[in-house]
Amino acid sequence: LLCACVLIPGSLFTSGAFCQSQKNIVLSQNLVTNSEKLDVKMGTQWMGKIWNIRFGEYAVVSSKMGWTTTSYKAKLLNRKTESASKGKFSFVLNNKTADTARVNAATYILTQYIRDIELLPNLSLAGSLLKDSSNFSSFVTLNGDTTETWLLSMIITKDRHTTRDYEGLLTNGEREILIVETTSNKNGEDTRRIPAYGFEFMENGQSLCALQYYAGGAFGVNKNVVWMGNQHDNKMKLLLAASMTAILQVTYDLIDATN
Repeated sequence: LLCACVLIPGSLFTSGAFCQSQKNIVLSQNLVTNSEKLDVKMGTQWMGKIWNIRFGEYAVVSSKMGWTTTSYKAKLLNRKTESASKGKFSFVLNNKTADTARVNAATYILTQYIRDIELLPNLSLAGSLLKDSSNFSSFVTLNGDTTETWLLSMIITKDRHTTRDYEGLLTNGEREILIVETTSNKNGEDTRRIPAYGFEFMENGQSLCALQYYAGGAFGVNKNVVWMGNQHDNKMKLLLAASMTAILQVTYDLIDATN
C-alpha cells in the first residue's frame, strides 16, 4: 500500500542523545516523556487473514483479507500504460478490558508509466514513470457504536520528477488528527544509510502516539515499535491502537510502492 515517503512537517524534536543511542524515529518531547513504549509482535499471516498483530494489551482477535485484484491498460500505438491494484481487509482488535475496535479498510495503488519500446535489435527507447498513487482508507468503530465512526485516510503520490506528496488524517468529522511522517534522521543525527521510518499522530501541536514500522539499517524491517501516550482514556487508546494496526498491515505495500 502506501508507504514511506511522504512527510508533513511538524513541530517535532528530540534530544540528540535519545536519537543517537536509540536509533528510533524522532518523537515530540511530550511523547518521549509521557508515553509507554510497546514492542510489536507481528505473529503470522495465513491465507485470508491479516497479520496476527499484537502489542501491549492490544491484539487482533479476528480478521479477513479479501483478494487483491490487478488490472492493466495499454494501447497498441501508445506507449502510455497503467496498472491498478485494489484490495480490502477487515479485523477486530481487542484490549484487556474486552473493548472492541472494528476496522474495515481498502487500498488502491495506481501506477502510470511510459513503457520501453524497441527501435532496432539491441536498441530501445527507455520508458519512464509518470505517476504513482497509493490510497488507503479505513473506517473504525468502537464497541459497535456506529454513531461515531472514525475515518483513517492516507494518500501518497509521486510523479516523474520524483516529487512526493503525502497526506495522512484520522478524523470523526469534528476532531482532526494528523498522521505525520518522521524518521530517525529527521535532525541529521542518524548516520546509517537507511534510517528508521514511522508516523506520529498529532493534534493541536501535541503528539498522541507514534508508530515505527521500520527500524532502519539492513535488518530493521520487522522491528516495529509503538509509543502510546499516557494521557488518553481506554477508548482513545483503543482507537489509536486500531489505527496503527491498520497502518502496519498496509505499510510495506502502500508506502514502499511510492518510495
